[in-house]
Amino acid sequence: MSKHTEFRDLGLIDYKEAWDLQEKLFDEVVAAKLAKRDAPDAAVETINHLLFCEHPHVYTLGKSGAQSNLLISDALLQRINATFYKINRGGDITYHGPGQLVGYPIFDLEAMGLGIREYIHHLEEAIIKTVAQYGLPASRLDGATGVWLDADDPKKARKVCAIGVRASRFVSMHGFALNVNTNLDYFRHINPCGFVDKGVTSLQQELGRELSMEEVKDDLLKHLSAEFGLADRIVHK
Repeated sequence: MSKHTEFRDLGLIDYKEAWDLQEKLFDEVVAAKLAKRDAPDAAVETINHLLFCEHPHVYTLGKSGAQSNLLISDALLQRINATFYKINRGGDITYHGPGQLVGYPIFDLEAMGLGIREYIHHLEEAIIKTVAQYGLPASRLDGATGVWLDADDPKKARKVCAIGVRASRFVSMHGFALNVNTNLDYFRHINPCGFVDKGVTSLQQELGRELSMEEVKDDLLKHLSAEFGLADRIVHK
């Protein structure tokens, strides 16, 4: 396993700028893995990365998604100050915006002994435990990634956190988007994650109050560290 994981809180950052940073860090992790494989005795360290951020209004469409799930024109996108990107993660369409906690783990899953399904399970578990700290019993929904409320009731099921990842050479990128104080009106312009019969919610919507983003970040970082065994390996940058 990597000796440590570098954690960065990027604050509010343009989506493309964060994506470019992810790609750079991803390439570095893959290069270190290949160098270590070619020269096992070399002093090469694979460093994992965990990025937290928020984005200005943006819609992203995964490689398996349908553009028809974006329900508005380019002109309306401009009117609501939103951008749109087709990206290289799995999943369909989702929204990112202020008040939403986005996380991008760039992890060497092979070194962690994790397959992609196990990795996603750990992400979901960390988010479920974080949401539970605020008195909300979240869970998984059969046949769908992410974290849901009332997942066992088809009429009430609503997503509080979307997950869409990419893995290549057993290194992950992209990640999760937890709706904390998110403006949910922006979800009206898409079929979130391709669903036409499921709702979207936020911690603010469920609790009837605005939450401290810093508090939620601290809670989620704690649970992610526990799930992935990083508690003594996190380095803040």
